[in-house]
Amino acid sequence: MRIGILAPPWIPVPPPSYGGTESVVHTLAAGLAEEGHDVVLAASSDSTCPVPRVPGFPESSELSMDSGRQEILHVLRAYEAMGDVDIIHDHTLLGPLCQRSMQDIPRVTTLHGPFDEDLTRIYRAMQRETALVAISHHQASTSRDVKIAAVIHHGIDVRGVRYSPSHNGAACFLGRMHPNKGLLQAIMVARQAGIPLRIGAKMREPFELDYFHDVIEPLLGPDVEYLGELASAEKYRLLGESVALLNPIQWPEPFGMVMIEALAAGTPIVATRRGSAPEIISDGETGFLADSLQGLAEALQGCSWLRRSDCRRAAEQRFSSQRMVREYLRFYSELLAGSPRAAENRAAAGF
Repeated sequence: MRIGILAPPWIPVPPPSYGGTESVVHTLAAGLAEEGHDVVLAASSDSTCPVPRVPGFPESSELSMDSGRQEILHVLRAYEAMGDVDIIHDHTLLGPLCQRSMQDIPRVTTLHGPFDEDLTRIYRAMQRETALVAISHHQASTSRDVKIAAVIHHGIDVRGVRYSPSHNGAACFLGRMHPNKGLLQAIMVARQAGIPLRIGAKMREPFELDYFHDVIEPLLGPDVEYLGELASAEKYRLLGESVALLNPIQWPEPFGMVMIEALAAGTPIVATRRGSAPEIISDGETGFLADSLQGLAEALQGCSWLRRSDCRRAAEQRFSSQRMVREYLRFYSELLAGSPRAAENRAAAGF
């Protein structure tokens, strides 16, 4: 199968540090190629994903993330180069809307964002042009009259993550410097539990910097340490060393890559019962779900009793890149079987 994949233009594939969508695109493209499929990727020119790429794109550093014109040019150039593929998998917002006519080439779009008011309008317009894939059952349940063709959880290449059978007694937080991610609550929970907390967080945008200086920085101390924004190897080292990942999210997050990354390292998760967390965490086995700061603190204290091997096994069985690739290939095949091209081929063969 020849598969065209579109990544957003703003961050390289794979991302050097923070970038959940780009991590998923990289894992999927590399996994499809490993299965023997012919993959062509449209991404910024500083991407290093080991599959053939559409030429002519600028580096991500040359782009401004608020430029609609740059994103339109990105998706138009990508679609122009994909006239010979069997199926297109688009991870952008503008692609399905800018390029409405693709003759008989089926298209898939993975919905990486929440069904808020603005994105719901965009997704509703998209569904006329492309099959929509949700990334969790909770996200799909909030779709509000948008047709979801499939639910496929993200996966990671667990083979590339070192399993850590032991920990150093400290908890960790990974994400970005935003109130919705629950860093303030994580600090409060760790202190209530009497467990040190180490923080790795993206902090580049003005709002993120303001939040850090106004809210988080005054709370730092010997028991709460901010390590900065971590590269991939540093991130997995932190996860593997930690007794638990604290993930007290304050919004219904559609997925949450950091949770499956923690499981791959053998690290349990303590999270609020929101968004996709109940789909990822087996409560009492690979972590704990709680609804209050007191409940989260008690859960964090209990994580040292969980079997880290169960966390790793969950990542291998439920959130591996191989599982994600298999499910997308099955979905691609279903779309191709119902495409006009397939119908023409069946008619030509006398079926």
